[in-house]
Amino acid sequence: MNRGWGLGARGWLLWQLCVLCLLCGLCAAGCGYALAGRGSFLPGYIQRIGIPPFVNHTTVFNLETLLTQKVRGEFIGRGKYQILPESTNVDALLTGEVSSVSITPVSFTQEQLASRYALTLTARIELRDLRENKVLWENPSVTFRTEYDATTGRGSTDPAAYFQQDANSLERISTEFARTIVSAILEAF
Repeated sequence: MNRGWGLGARGWLLWQLCVLCLLCGLCAAGCGYALAGRGSFLPGYIQRIGIPPFVNHTTVFNLETLLTQKVRGEFIGRGKYQILPESTNVDALLTGEVSSVSITPVSFTQEQLASRYALTLTARIELRDLRENKVLWENPSVTFRTEYDATTGRGSTDPAAYFQQDANSLERISTEFARTIVSAILEAF
């Protein structure tokens, strides 16, 4: 049986396998998948994103400043967009409002002292396409939760007092929050 081009049965099977792999590769290239952290569902004309300072409705001093800086930095780290601190002369506008921060004991020692706390931060985030005047991504109640072990001398569930005692925790939470928000926006999850 002649399978064409002078290939034997084994060569013909290998040729078919190569064609099949090539077709699968072409199909996968058009399916929208990308490496984590590298994809973007935003329209191609969006090059400049304005991120003005977030609004802070909590008692935690400077929380909005740190969150805004971290979100800007995370976008800049992706390297694809020009990030500006204003809301004019941009293609898209990202706004945020921090509505609450709470600390709750979640684990106790035998002496009934808190040994672990859950910190919960809730915010409203919106990314608006200014050219089309439509919302590209929004979450009216983004909730970020993380847990930390208690250190000696801490018994307060007041977020402002907690962050005054442990400035590094605010830095960690802001970094994780920004990474979560930017990934959700760019990867459309």
